[in-house]
Amino acid sequence: MSLISKERLRAYVKLIRLDKPIGILLLLWPTLWGIWLATEGTPDAMILFIFIAGTILMRSAGCAINDFADRRIDPHVERTKNRPLAAGMITAKEVVAVAIGLSFCAFLLVLPLNTLTLQLSVCALFLAGTYPFTKRFFAMPQAYLGIAFSFGIPMAFAAQTGELPPIVWVLLVANVLWVIAYDTEYAMVDRADDLKIGIKTSAITLGRYDIIGIMLCHSFFLGIMTYVGWVLQLGLLYYLSLGVVVALVIYQYQLIKDRKPPGCFKAFLHNNWVGTSIFAGIALDSLIKIPF
Repeated sequence: MSLISKERLRAYVKLIRLDKPIGILLLLWPTLWGIWLATEGTPDAMILFIFIAGTILMRSAGCAINDFADRRIDPHVERTKNRPLAAGMITAKEVVAVAIGLSFCAFLLVLPLNTLTLQLSVCALFLAGTYPFTKRFFAMPQAYLGIAFSFGIPMAFAAQTGELPPIVWVLLVANVLWVIAYDTEYAMVDRADDLKIGIKTSAITLGRYDIIGIMLCHSFFLGIMTYVGWVLQLGLLYYLSLGVVVALVIYQYQLIKDRKPPGCFKAFLHNNWVGTSIFAGIALDSLIKIPF
């Protein structure tokens, strides 16, 4: 009985990808950018905890929703055929229950926050719940994912300041471009399987222009983040972090230029360092102001 319980627990951990935290990190970094920029580096401790815990819960719920939506597709894709639902380790009803339970817990977390943040949380939940189904009809589902993965930015500003200044939407657009770039790298890994099954992805839509599209998204992302630094009068350390990101993006190009799946997947994972670098620049700038 104990062995069965351990196997079931492992299946749930795999379902919500706690064994692969890259998705949580890529969702968390822009949220932390928003919190630090909204407060000039002095976030409220309770709000910070709520957003970190909420990010983990909602990313986990999103994984469960994604696997439910792809339950008839995943068994035919090499990379996903061993996921718990696809492999028959857990049932579709269990997956739905996990998704609902995690989403409810995330909603409970934001209840102490202001009305604007609560309203935005409903939008965020809608985006997270509907994204997995966009692969059936939308040529660029990565753009929809980008909006879903960027909603922590307006929520962070709303929670900390009760307002949504124009710079929020500039940051959101920048993050959407970054998400399109790294998730297209991810989609390049599964392109052969996705073509057979009929799923729509940016890697398929862009075709032979996939690498150009990724690099353009990265470039516009960096350009907009430079503009954000100018508007918010950030200092030298922030711009140095953007310089580090330029080097990281050049390295990603080296990984994806041959379009080999292992290199594309490594480039996708490498984006954690992009998010880390920008957060480090924002955080250090708030502590040590060096004019640029």
